[in-house]
Amino acid sequence: MDGFVSYKELLQAIHEEPGWHYVRQSNVNEVLLGKDRSLFQPEEKRIRVLDRQWQMDLAHPSDMLPKLLFTPIRRKAHPVVMEKGLKSAEGKHIVLSSDQDMILRIGKRRDQSPVLLEILASSAQSKGIPFYTFRDLFLCTGIPAEYIAGPQVSKEVLEGLRAAAVAKKEVIKPKPADFTPGTFPLDPSRDTDLKRRAKGKKRKGWKEEARKVRKHKRR
Repeated sequence: MDGFVSYKELLQAIHEEPGWHYVRQSNVNEVLLGKDRSLFQPEEKRIRVLDRQWQMDLAHPSDMLPKLLFTPIRRKAHPVVMEKGLKSAEGKHIVLSSDQDMILRIGKRRDQSPVLLEILASSAQSKGIPFYTFRDLFLCTGIPAEYIAGPQVSKEVLEGLRAAAVAKKEVIKPKPADFTPGTFPLDPSRDTDLKRRAKGKKRKGWKEEARKVRKHKRR
């Protein structure tokens, strides 16, 4: 959260404004070559404004918070969020607002039909969950499921998710041995009784000795 935004996100935001849908990357590059280029700091895939009017203070959580805030999520994340809550990716924050239209506009940048969730912000804050103010938006890193309200997820979908989680954790069982309980495999090479190991085993050169015995008997 150092003020940078990707060019893709920048263009998405610009296209949301009436009459600005024509803007492309080439138009942004023209601005960066013009007289106002000193106002921006471009990088390979992102850009930021140097003269920012709002600064985000992550050292001091907001004292005044609406009772209810809204945040959008992707449709495919909806079942998991309703069961396990919201958690932001490392280095990022969950974005919330009391303005439903504004937050839906932000959500549509990732999903054309996002699911809108209601967050019991003041209740969550009273339990020690910090929220930070950034102009008209609020940010946080995680919200337990008990403070989230939204469209219900069907029982079948939830059971399917639980079954998939159990299957994922299953450990492959080792292949059973070829002997029954109470028995053990024999390894002759490990027998300490040399006589027993040699029993039944014909020594080297026995054929030659047998021939000599037979020849002697014929004489």
